[in-house]
Amino acid sequence: MRILIASGAKGKFEWMQELSNSLNKLDVKCKLVKDSDYARGFPSKRLSEWIYSHKKFENLINDFKPDVVLIDRQTYFGTYTIKSKIPLFVYLLGNYWLEIESAKKTLYKNPIMRLVIWLRGRTAKKCFEGATAILPITKYIEKEVKEKYPKKNIDILSVGVVPSVWETTSGMHLKHPCVGLLQTANIWLKTKELLILPKIMEAMPNVMFYWAGDGTYRDKILPLLKKHDNFKWLGSISYPDEVKEYLSEIDVYALISGLDTLGVTLLEAMLMKKPIIATNVGGIPEIIEDGKSGFLIEKGDHEEWINKLRYLINNKQKAKEMSEIGYKFAKDNFNWDKIAKNLLRIINSRNIS
Repeated sequence: MRILIASGAKGKFEWMQELSNSLNKLDVKCKLVKDSDYARGFPSKRLSEWIYSHKKFENLINDFKPDVVLIDRQTYFGTYTIKSKIPLFVYLLGNYWLEIESAKKTLYKNPIMRLVIWLRGRTAKKCFEGATAILPITKYIEKEVKEKYPKKNIDILSVGVVPSVWETTSGMHLKHPCVGLLQTANIWLKTKELLILPKIMEAMPNVMFYWAGDGTYRDKILPLLKKHDNFKWLGSISYPDEVKEYLSEIDVYALISGLDTLGVTLLEAMLMKKPIIATNVGGIPEIIEDGKSGFLIEKGDHEEWINKLRYLINNKQKAKEMSEIGYKFAKDNFNWDKIAKNLLRIINSRNIS
């Protein structure tokens, strides 16, 4: 079996590297490339890429001779693969359709950008329609895919983490007790839930709140948070080293999000044995069992956030018990070796050898 993985999803190349490493351990010949190095076209910020030769892509295919191509975003690499009649598996890492609708209402309001998003959507549609199978990472996304493409082959393929990477290390110097948030601010549907944080901080003046992350909508949120003495913004921190230092030091990990496909940072916090509270949205309930491995809070319920944060901060033993359950769950179910075996099972079920 020869599998070609083409990655381009923002911040996900490292994930695909881990998947590739795990596939190679299973005696699979696997090659990982950056999709835009081999397939580009209109629309693009660079005029030179509007007319792009297929030659580099064709040379890659002829040299490696893949049995299967796996992509983690829907671009020309996928459409070229379909034209080459190679089985294409689309690894769906997020709620593509919801994110597109959100972008139309925020970043892509002017006519030119609306045209760009339409053209990209047309390419994505070709990838979905021509794929041998679509692989959503959660049941939450699977439901969305089935509504859009009820006749397609659909298999859940989760994402993984490397347990050995997420071990406690010397931490940052933070003020305790503290709550740590680690999330980007690039999708408004996700980010706007942080608007409840000022009410939480007001009710807990003796607890420090730290936010590590950055993004397009930072300035819509940050000025409101900085008004509070018990808040500090850390900006972007390096992955994984500074992220490990950060998670090692915090007392409670919080994911305050209005939309989340899975929440990989939750898995990383679990592996570092941190008690967790998260918003009950998207695929998060598929990894957090409420009251056992963490607490789930409904959107907008700042009072319940206050109650659960106080509970975990004041009940160290219960927090430790929950973090141990979360650690075991993440380690047993979300490692890349297991994901790689599942991918091979899916490929073989489609009669591809």
